[in-house]
Amino acid sequence: MIEGHVPSTGSGSPWDGEFARYFGERAHNLRATAYLLCGDWHQAEDITQAALLKLYLAWPRLSRHDALDAYARKIVLRTFLSEHRRAWRKRERLTDEPPETAAEQSGTEHEMLVRQALATVAPKQRAVLVLRYFNDLSVEDTAAALGCSTGTVKSQSSRGLATLRKRLGPHFSELALSGTDGR
Repeated sequence: MIEGHVPSTGSGSPWDGEFARYFGERAHNLRATAYLLCGDWHQAEDITQAALLKLYLAWPRLSRHDALDAYARKIVLRTFLSEHRRAWRKRERLTDEPPETAAEQSGTEHEMLVRQALATVAPKQRAVLVLRYFNDLSVEDTAAALGCSTGTVKSQSSRGLATLRKRLGPHFSELALSGTDGR
């Protein structure tokens, strides 16, 4: 997906302009959420494209355009989770070449440590952590996005944070003081 590129179907659907506007305003945020979920910019791009295609196909049937962000985020989450349910996606492949580094991998050392640790958290827990702490959703909104109970969100959040603490070790308290507010 090219930054700033607005999709075109060529059919001139009545909703194309409205969808194109939404795409231009929200594609970057959806892609950032997908990246936090999967830890790979290329996979995040694929997840975002699939999610936006699904959103485009559903667009004429959507009656509440005030809830588009939540609906689009739910599509991104479900696409990510369904990708991780496939056993063949989990297998590592050996190559003679070093892994590709993401050109967009930027940020402070702390942000990079958190992203690396986040990649080790189970997919469902990672989804909860991304929604709660990076997308700033409430427990209730996170539960609605994931289609689960608030108790599940709380337990998955607790387990995910415990995994992050374990992975980050002594860096965790330093990171907590520098911006994570412990919601």
